[in-house]
Amino acid sequence: MTFELTVLGSSSALPTSTKYPAAHVLNVHERFFLIDCGEGTQIQLRKARFRFGRINHIFISHLHGDHVFGLPGLLSSFDLLGRKTPLHLYGPPDLQIMLDFYLRNFAVEPEYQIILHPVSEPHYHKIFEDKVLEIYAFPLEHRIPTLGYHFVEKQRPLNIRKDRIEKYNLSIKQIVRAKMGEAVTLDNGQVISNAELTEIPYRRRSFAYCSDTAFCRKNASLIRPVDLLYHEATFLEEDYILAKKTGHSTAAQAGRFAIAAQAGQLVIGHFSNRYKDTGLFLKEAAEVFPDTREAVELQTYRIDLQKEPRSS
Repeated sequence: MTFELTVLGSSSALPTSTKYPAAHVLNVHERFFLIDCGEGTQIQLRKARFRFGRINHIFISHLHGDHVFGLPGLLSSFDLLGRKTPLHLYGPPDLQIMLDFYLRNFAVEPEYQIILHPVSEPHYHKIFEDKVLEIYAFPLEHRIPTLGYHFVEKQRPLNIRKDRIEKYNLSIKQIVRAKMGEAVTLDNGQVISNAELTEIPYRRRSFAYCSDTAFCRKNASLIRPVDLLYHEATFLEEDYILAKKTGHSTAAQAGRFAIAAQAGQLVIGHFSNRYKDTGLFLKEAAEVFPDTREAVELQTYRIDLQKEPRSS
């Protein structure tokens, strides 16, 4: 039951000879979600050996070029590769303008359907759900409308405790009721609570994506607690004023946000090219939040399964 993030691009504003702009793939139970699509995304997808046909949902945070310039090329490649399955796009409503321009000027009518889901509600709300995952969007603090995304794994069905089957001599019918979350009434009239009979097999996992954004503590409460947090760290604390002016965060602020969000692990990225040593970002954030990782391109960050504490 995979739950992992692969970084395709860690740079802000400009691609360099070693770094690409923002793009990430989240794999949840072998469902692949592309988050942002900066220039060169499809090249990085190939390097990471992701099959294009497995990507059916793309989430765009906002319409600055370093987050969307890779989208037209990727849409074209989907068509050239013979895609037939629908593609779902999520992002700010003005993404429709970009999509219309692409279809009108650069593309023959694609052989696959592109379904745009404009996200405009100014509050935390669900935008996607399937049998294993729920996805929520929420507004970030940037110069233009920008979205954060929260991916939450659904809880797996309850496991019946074998020792309780023997203790209470449960019938098949009673076991089924317990697995459905119900209390069980024994033949002698005794009611056994569901918590006594079952256990949650694994704790559900979550990932939150926050880029681009100024430091905003109130958003931390929306995603708390979160197992894996990606938070932009465009600047170092020495350039705090510039970060505030441009609607970005420092590495130290990313660490403070991770604390407020009760994050299990923090990955920082979207580094400004004004700094030659990205290790400085990691050092600054880790001084605030020790379990910090630097976003390294083509590296994968996993959320392992954890057992729920067993009731006595």
